[in-house]
Amino acid sequence: MKIICVGRNYAAHARELGNEVPEDPILFMKPPSALLVNDKPLYYPEFTKDLHYEGEIVLRICKNGKYVDPEFAAGYYTEIAFGFDFTARDLQAECKKKGRPWEIAKGFDNSAALSQFIPLDSLANPDQITFRTMLNGKVVQEGNTRDLIFSFERVISYASRYFKIQTGDLIFTGTPSGVGPVQIGDILEGYIEDRKMIRCEIR
Repeated sequence: MKIICVGRNYAAHARELGNEVPEDPILFMKPPSALLVNDKPLYYPEFTKDLHYEGEIVLRICKNGKYVDPEFAAGYYTEIAFGFDFTARDLQAECKKKGRPWEIAKGFDNSAALSQFIPLDSLANPDQITFRTMLNGKVVQEGNTRDLIFSFERVISYASRYFKIQTGDLIFTGTPSGVGPVQIGDILEGYIEDRKMIRCEIR
C-alpha cells in the first residue's frame, strides 16, 4: 500500500504559501507508518515547533493500473475519505532552504490522519464535492473539488506514469487555502458535505 500525496493542487493554497501554481501535479509519498486511523489522537512531535494541518479529500484505488489514460481513470476509485496531511512546516522550510528532500517534514509517523471511506455515489454531486476543516469548532478551511488544479483523474493518470497504482493505494488529493498551525489541546474535525468524517485531538 502506497500513500501518494499531491502538493499545491488548489491555486489559493499555492498562493498562501508563496508558491507558483504548478504545470504538472507535484507528488510526494508518505510511508504506511504515517497512517493515523479510528480518530486516534496525534501526539505533537518533539522535532517540530510549527505543526500544520492540511485537510484533504482522499481516494482509495480499487484496481491495479499503469499508464492509465485520463479518460479511464474514473474507474480506478469508487470511495473517498477525509484526511489530514500533517506537516512540520519549520522542518520543511529548512529542507527547502538547503535543497534537500522534505520527507521528514511530511512522512513522519501518524502524519496522515484518515477517516472511514464513503461511496462516491452516495454524494449529491461527485464532481463538486464540498469539504471543510474545523479547528476547535471554527471553520478554517472550506474547499470544493471543482477548484482542483488537477482533477482526480489527471492525478491518477499522472501518478501511474511513474508508479504502478495498486488496489488499496491512497491518494491525498491536495488541500485548499486556510492551512495553519495546531497546538496541544486543539481539536480538528473534517467534514465532507454535511457528514462529520474525522476527529483528531492534538496531545
